[in-house]
Amino acid sequence: MVCCSRTSTSAGGPPGQEGAAAAWPSDRLQVVAYAALLEEHTGRVIPEGRVRYHADNTMVRVSIDAQARTDLQQAIGRARALQLSVERPPVAENERLCVRCSLAPVCLPEEARLAQHADYKTLRLFPADDDRQVVHVLTPGARVGRKGDQLEVTAKEIEPQRYPVHEVGQVVLHGFAQITTQALRLCAERDIGVHMVTMGGRYMGTWVAGAGPVQRRIRQYKALTEPAVCLRLSRQLTEARARGQLSVLLRTSRDVGRATDAVKAAISSIRKLLHPLAHAASLDSLRGYEGSIAAHYFSALPDVIAPDVGAAMRPDGRSRRPPRDRCNALLSFGYALLLKDVMNAILVVGLDPALGFYHQPRSQAHPLALDLMELFRVPLVDLPVLASINRRQWHETEDFQIAGQQVWLSEAGHKKFIHIYERRKTDQWKHPVIGHALSYARLMELEVRLLEKEWMHEGGLFARMRLR
Repeated sequence: MVCCSRTSTSAGGPPGQEGAAAAWPSDRLQVVAYAALLEEHTGRVIPEGRVRYHADNTMVRVSIDAQARTDLQQAIGRARALQLSVERPPVAENERLCVRCSLAPVCLPEEARLAQHADYKTLRLFPADDDRQVVHVLTPGARVGRKGDQLEVTAKEIEPQRYPVHEVGQVVLHGFAQITTQALRLCAERDIGVHMVTMGGRYMGTWVAGAGPVQRRIRQYKALTEPAVCLRLSRQLTEARARGQLSVLLRTSRDVGRATDAVKAAISSIRKLLHPLAHAASLDSLRGYEGSIAAHYFSALPDVIAPDVGAAMRPDGRSRRPPRDRCNALLSFGYALLLKDVMNAILVVGLDPALGFYHQPRSQAHPLALDLMELFRVPLVDLPVLASINRRQWHETEDFQIAGQQVWLSEAGHKKFIHIYERRKTDQWKHPVIGHALSYARLMELEVRLLEKEWMHEGGLFARMRLR
């Protein structure tokens, strides 16, 4: 006899047979599979198995007969066919099956049902937050090593700092910080992202263990080689970013004395471009509209800064590589951290960051990461930067380094910005369509998973987040 134990038959449990309890079909198959393995190992025939459901105090008998063995062989055949297919099965029709399913955060059944029925009331199956911390290593020459089940950061004249590996979600190496092979192996075992960023604020790359889910990437390649799919997703993406930039300017215009002519002109120009942007006939024209909107937005940023803030902290347009003023130095470093987090979310989901739908393939940059960054530039970087400047959180000399026309953050500036950025990621934001409040850190992964649904006939929710 084979015995298994389960928690409960509730939450849509197995149907009874003539008034008696029956095992879940999946539990029944598992019992039969255990019996087959034991028969193969011992050479003995096992006629019966049992499943005990603790919460209901119920013992269910499972007969290991010819029909059970046939059902097992058919289930194995279906599993093998599913393994060879690149298509993912549709969401189960029985909603109760999803409540306790460990894969609910992956297939997002509630979001799929909401996309099909706008009045559907969703549950909260997507995890609220990831409590693991992000370890930023800023000290030049610092080394990340392994000490048992801990990551240890050591540097000259600094006490070693240890972090339990189960409390770490990412390790970010800034500048010339190093990591040992043993620490890399530990990070690979525990699915900890390892990212590299220069002290000048340029994202360099991510260390990845394994090739990722191949079937998921094959679906991505099929979808993102279709021009119509790429254009549709690009419209949704650019409209979301443009409306976010417009919201920033509208917020400023509500303040007394802040509705300057430059802000009003930018708001008017962006509003006029929203309609043709949403109906652009090609990616080239879409990029033209998006570039014009960005130009209007950045031209009005100096007036978004409070009037009594010094001229040194006001931006002069948008300048990159290198940034030419303090505000642009903050934006550039923030975008590098954002790119790192978006890359981490893409790799967690299992998509290929090298193939996007809006940005074109490049030798070093990852187009899909650059695409998804557009959703979070305004809420995660622009707003915190502008708010911190208006709150006078920056010291013009101590937090910045100036070399000719180039402006960079100092070590103190890096630490201050990382604190502001990581704190912003924990802020809760209520999704206007799904209706659940999630931290921005979780929203990144959610948007990547919603993007994947766009080419699985379950789309309709990607890039629907809007700032108010």
